[in-house]
Amino acid sequence: MKHAVILAHPSADSLNGAIAKAYADAVRDLGHEVVWRDLYRMRWDPVLKAAEIPGRHGPARFHKDVVAERARLADVDVFAFIYPIWFNAPPAMLKGYVDRVFGIGFGFEPAFGGVEPRLRGKDLISFTTSGAPEFWLQETGALEDLMRNFDRYLGQAVGLRVTDHLHFGGIVEGIRPDVVEEMLSQVRQATARFGQPSDQPETTRQGS
Repeated sequence: MKHAVILAHPSADSLNGAIAKAYADAVRDLGHEVVWRDLYRMRWDPVLKAAEIPGRHGPARFHKDVVAERARLADVDVFAFIYPIWFNAPPAMLKGYVDRVFGIGFGFEPAFGGVEPRLRGKDLISFTTSGAPEFWLQETGALEDLMRNFDRYLGQAVGLRVTDHLHFGGIVEGIRPDVVEEMLSQVRQATARFGQPSDQPETTRQGS
């Protein structure tokens, strides 16, 4: 299997970066291949261009960065998103990446009465962090809203199977190394599912 590890955090030494590395290492331990995409270090341009939207002026015309990225991801089996939750949503960097890369011609095609997903049979797994404490996320439904509006919507639109979303809340500066290691252990455990049959239902879990 081939996994696209898509990291969206501006700090090179962030917890999100450590999570992405732990996931990538665990994937390689399974004998799988990793496509590493660190969006901030890539200086990815998240701004959707007018020419990339099909309309009255004709079909979409994609910039070369989108064409190259789609070619790189063409045979990926698992898309792993790793990002912080800001204002109850993914960073603009990740949302813009999805807008440009997963749109028409890659994630779906026009069809009679709607669209036809093109990524059926592939998986989406997500790892998120936030500074908000666990009880707040649960009481406000913030994580469930994110899952519905981003994970599940994207899955339905392009055909991805949403297999897991592991969230770590209450993240603050100076978090103890043993707590970080416990989080990374949970990441490695979540990755192990890809060494097993893939008929398991979607799960949403809170980290510790």
